[in-house]
Amino acid sequence: MSSWHEYVQKTGKIPEWPYPINYGKVNEIISDVLVIGGGVAGLQAAINAARVGAKVAVLERGHAKRSGSGGAGVDHWHGAVTNPCSKVTPQMYTDACYNSSRGWTGAHVRYIITKECWDTLLECEKMGIQIRDVHDEFKGANFRDEATKLMFAYDYQNRHVIRVWGWNIKPMLFEEAKRLGVNIQNRMMPTALLTAGGKQGNRVVGATAVNTRTGEFYIFKSKATVIATGGSAGRLAYFAPELTASGTMSDINGAGVGQALGWNAGAEFVNGEQSGHNRLSGLGYAPYSMGGAHNTYHGTPIVDADGKEVPWNDPFGKELKTVEDRFLPQPGHDFILGEGIGIGPYLPQFRSNELCSTLVDRILKGEFKLPLYADLSMLSENERRVIFGMMVGSEGKTRIAVYDTMTKAGFDPDKDLFQTPVMPAEGYAHSNFWGAGVNAPANMRSMGGGAFLTDWDLRTNLEGLYIGAGGNLYGGGCHGESHTTGRYAGKRAAEYARTAPEPEVDKNQVSKERETAYNATRQSKEGNGWKEINAAIARIMRDYCGKHKNDLTLNLGLRLLNELKTTELSSAYASNPHELGRLLECHSLISVGELVLKASLARKASNSLLDFHRLDYPAMDPPEWNKLLPIRKENNVAKTRDLPLDFFLKAPCASSYEENYQKHAGK
Repeated sequence: MSSWHEYVQKTGKIPEWPYPINYGKVNEIISDVLVIGGGVAGLQAAINAARVGAKVAVLERGHAKRSGSGGAGVDHWHGAVTNPCSKVTPQMYTDACYNSSRGWTGAHVRYIITKECWDTLLECEKMGIQIRDVHDEFKGANFRDEATKLMFAYDYQNRHVIRVWGWNIKPMLFEEAKRLGVNIQNRMMPTALLTAGGKQGNRVVGATAVNTRTGEFYIFKSKATVIATGGSAGRLAYFAPELTASGTMSDINGAGVGQALGWNAGAEFVNGEQSGHNRLSGLGYAPYSMGGAHNTYHGTPIVDADGKEVPWNDPFGKELKTVEDRFLPQPGHDFILGEGIGIGPYLPQFRSNELCSTLVDRILKGEFKLPLYADLSMLSENERRVIFGMMVGSEGKTRIAVYDTMTKAGFDPDKDLFQTPVMPAEGYAHSNFWGAGVNAPANMRSMGGGAFLTDWDLRTNLEGLYIGAGGNLYGGGCHGESHTTGRYAGKRAAEYARTAPEPEVDKNQVSKERETAYNATRQSKEGNGWKEINAAIARIMRDYCGKHKNDLTLNLGLRLLNELKTTELSSAYASNPHELGRLLECHSLISVGELVLKASLARKASNSLLDFHRLDYPAMDPPEWNKLLPIRKENNVAKTRDLPLDFFLKAPCASSYEENYQKHAGK
């Protein structure tokens, strides 16, 4: 029998656990640098630490060959502003991100990204990832540079977002890490960061983990540690295991493990109070599986049921007359940033050209008849082939699920229309047309759990702890940015480890972690399972930390999470190492929930950019609250402080991006 489901259907039984279980065995792994998370950021951190001579171990929850948000591939690479064709400088790009965010992004991280993103991509090319049109498939196209054979997206004039054939990017990173001798430990559920003396806020000296196949316990000792886990805690506010992650751009199954590790160790976070509506619900359509005019499908013509084309506008409301104009800056544009870099509403001078902003009203008035369709045949042959062939054929979520499926079913972009979802009219306000924003309940919020606050070395407030990733790094971005920050953090961690003292692990902390980790294996089989616990966590977060908050609801949420942890979770049962890992994820989710609730209590003002609404503090964006509120645990008590939005240019930092970068990157 080829699958679990076939076995169950034929025998009516759950198969026996296929791996030897040894809960009593303890393993010890010693390294200079420990990387937690084996996604693209984690493997880049490991590779670059190993290249400078560090002994490196990777702790990965899945299998590092294909794991992580970028594990299945990528089709375009942001932030490569130092490529030879770019007209955008690191300063320009960083200012665009910072100003568009009204200061609510870590611009020091953005600057590091822009200085090193192109170099990171060149290193990927050396590993075997195609980043140029080497076979001249698109020779003469207006998005291709004939000298370098690089191909660009979004802004064909300023040329800083590069199209890549990134379908094999993760296996190539994996093979490079193995070649360099990196010790990759797969199927590991991390339970805690180890700190000097076992005390919150002290130097990080490693981590503990449980193998989710054998149940064995692992102690990782390291001079330096890099957290490179995903940013989403998708199961924090919504848990529906029958839904798959195909209905969202982000991971609805994420447990916020990296954030929980840092929070419990005493690391500082910012913007844990930030949330958004529905993005991680899983109730949309699979991205790119329906017609759209955004992101990978940027520039695609949209027609209604009668064949009437929807007009395109520039960000200033002027109608664009030609398809070519959709990919070019218009009067008033500085340059087009491109989509998917973790920035909120762009300033108009950096926004992409899009479908007309009046589309919703015109649908309601009957001017455009549903359903709408993407009509790729109206594009030039090169544009059509690069979108549906090269990009949809390389993007991780689409190579198999969309491109292969549709092509085998007979879809021909030269002549066939591609239907967009039929949904409430307000869903058409955004050109993706994937439906998540209107198909999910109104109380569904996406909470990433906050982002680590780092300095110019991407080091946290904890000695020895560095961050390299996208969504869980304040100022991080998308796929290419994750590679780049992982690469940078790995180098800085290895540099620190070169002169750092040997790690000394507190035996009492290890003993406590082992006791907590295996508690579920000793409980009655009549107890709750991990799914019931996860559903309860999500219900608490939806009810008590939804869009509208006040002190009472937030404190009730904290009380209920604590009660859940000390009652139902403490008596929950795990019948095998997989279920044990899932229950340990519930511990992580409760920790992230605590972070979010306490960060929300600390901000006593509403904030439009954070989509943060306090009923007891309804004033929106009061100037005195235009500041970050870094939050951490000290002796298990939440501590906050005030920090200016531009802290990275304030003393003791230098007053310019470049001076800071040279001081730190040039070590």
